[in-house]
Amino acid sequence: MEVTININGEPVTREIEPALLLVHFIRDTPGLTGTHWGCDTSNCGACVVQMDGLPVKSCTVLAAMAEGHEIRTIEALSIDGVLDPVQQGFHEEHGLQCGFCTPGMIMTARALLDANPDPTEDEIRTAISGAICRCTGYSNIVRAVRWAAEHEAAQPRRS
Repeated sequence: MEVTININGEPVTREIEPALLLVHFIRDTPGLTGTHWGCDTSNCGACVVQMDGLPVKSCTVLAAMAEGHEIRTIEALSIDGVLDPVQQGFHEEHGLQCGFCTPGMIMTARALLDANPDPTEDEIRTAISGAICRCTGYSNIVRAVRWAAEHEAAQPRRS
């Protein structure tokens, strides 16, 4: 079957098998490898992207189900070489170690801040609870999201 999926504002068309997962479509068709494929069981959260602004585990969505929806990946966050505040927060607060879970965490945090620009620590922890980081104790990740919230509040809103 042929599908066209809007990824980061660009339509991507491909002939696919009906059972193709969105994570594989994203990585293999436009070659956006920032979306990681991890556990193969939908537990780790490394594959999180935004679909219509909401975080989804792309290993649980068939590519065919994404047709007609807006998909946003980690590659879309920096604009003209300027990091998104969440990406900058992860840098400033050392919110990553090996980096494998980082794209999914960042996409989840971006969706949280889009919906709630001033989340509490508990709200941040709840939002990222669907992602597993085996390297950190999550404290730096929470601090990174708070950093982003505080710095974003002081800046004009990005699109």
